[in-house]
Amino acid sequence: MVKWHKSGSPWIWLTSGAVSISLIAVLGLLGLIAWRGLIYFWPATIYQFDVQRSDGQIEQVIGEIYDSELIPAQQLRDKGVAVASDITDVKSLLVKTGNREFVELDFRWLLQPTITKQLIPLDLAVFERLKNGNFYGYIDSVTVDGQSFSGDVAKLMPLLEESIARANDLNDAADALQNGDISAINYQLEKMRLQQRRLELDNLFSDEKRQALQQSRDELTAKYLILEKKLFTFRDATKRDFVTVRDMRGELVPLNISNILDANLPNQMGIFSKFAHWLSAMGSFVIDDPREANTEGGVFPAIFGTIFMVMLMAVIVTPFGVVAAIYMHEYAQKGIVIKFIRIAVINLAGVPSVVYGVFGLGFFVYILGGSIDDLFYPEASPSPVFGSPGVLWSALTLAILTLPVVIVSTEEGLSRIPMALRQGSLALGATKAETLWKIVVPMASPAIMTGLILAVARAAGEVAPLMLVGVVKMAPSLPLDTNFPFLHLERKFMHLGFHIYDVGFQSPNVEAARPLVFASSFLLVTVIIGLNMTAIGIRNHLREKYRSLEH
Repeated sequence: MVKWHKSGSPWIWLTSGAVSISLIAVLGLLGLIAWRGLIYFWPATIYQFDVQRSDGQIEQVIGEIYDSELIPAQQLRDKGVAVASDITDVKSLLVKTGNREFVELDFRWLLQPTITKQLIPLDLAVFERLKNGNFYGYIDSVTVDGQSFSGDVAKLMPLLEESIARANDLNDAADALQNGDISAINYQLEKMRLQQRRLELDNLFSDEKRQALQQSRDELTAKYLILEKKLFTFRDATKRDFVTVRDMRGELVPLNISNILDANLPNQMGIFSKFAHWLSAMGSFVIDDPREANTEGGVFPAIFGTIFMVMLMAVIVTPFGVVAAIYMHEYAQKGIVIKFIRIAVINLAGVPSVVYGVFGLGFFVYILGGSIDDLFYPEASPSPVFGSPGVLWSALTLAILTLPVVIVSTEEGLSRIPMALRQGSLALGATKAETLWKIVVPMASPAIMTGLILAVARAAGEVAPLMLVGVVKMAPSLPLDTNFPFLHLERKFMHLGFHIYDVGFQSPNVEAARPLVFASSFLLVTVIIGLNMTAIGIRNHLREKYRSLEH
């Protein structure tokens, strides 16, 4: 036993055990997030409950079971609920009833003893809508082109699906027109207004320029009116059809097809149909825009904003970090000053991220951005251009936050390169700059990529500084579009990390938002893993490419 202890084997087993436990914990956490997030897109069974109210009347409730819990029977008796004396716990079901415009709450708790009947009707339909969430009920009739069709739901569903597909195509065409040509005209008109304002400030606005601008403005306005008429034609065409549904109150409710994204009969679906619907729902979550205060729809703007901001941050931080590390390691004289700088760089890595956000807001947004507006965009006053939070200032703030990581990692890579390689290159007649560019930096590139990987992993998950320097709950447009100069770094953006915070803690509908928190969290982890795997692949390629220089 003493020999085994002195051999160091216990420490090996202890280390491997700790690594295994940590790995299992991480995988377990990711598995929990993935399960709770991805199950949200699976078509749920829709139930019909007959519930006895306190006045003895029977109420019909239609919805899907979201959760359940056991409530102590004594707790219910204390509240005046009649519960048999031999019962210790009562099961309570959390049911999502939807039909938000006709009920007080779209989630309600039902006590098991009050449920007199529980059915799974095969012809219950679920309607996913643009507004007011899901709607549950029985299809009574479908009206297409003014002609009403009724009868068996099996015959009505193909007709309904065809009408929904047509309305969705028209909505997509209207959105493409509004976000494309109409948006471009509005952008050009705003540019003309700013151009005229700039000429007036410089006292260069003559009658000729006034007439030229007015002529261009009239031409754009004429195009706008034509496109607007076309847009209204699309919108009116989507309102042509509607479906009549009998809800849980027993009343017939007409639903306009233009407000319906999808309709299905989940209780009739087989396993393969549900799997296909699950894949389609996940795809929609990734590529669609959010709706209903971020509690419905997708997260594409947040995905785009996260990736775009991280890539912009990487482009900024990498050259600054590498140049700083090269200077400190290759050029700076060893002494107390350089030691102080290294200590300062290491200490910067421990500064709370929100402090960087305050610095970015004060320096980048108010000082630097305000100065840019005063020098280059006086015509936009009092509305700020760069003098307000935006994606550029967010990227710069996170670049400063992650700069110590890149510097330290690059310095470690430079220190591992043998001095003999430098001396051999200089002896062959190369300058110091050529030695750095062709020998030292290529050999240190894997370490540089390691620092970039760590920087990306940290920056992608940061939220606190972004809340001050650019991220918003809902961005009206992406930082990248078809309007010149195509890349708009002054715009605000959405971020997956802030989206998780907003949905989880600021949502008015907590129960509806809970699954989206897990789904968005899993998506954020996936994005971070994807970015890191890309960087790791580049690092491994560079390591193999310059391996020969080490020999």
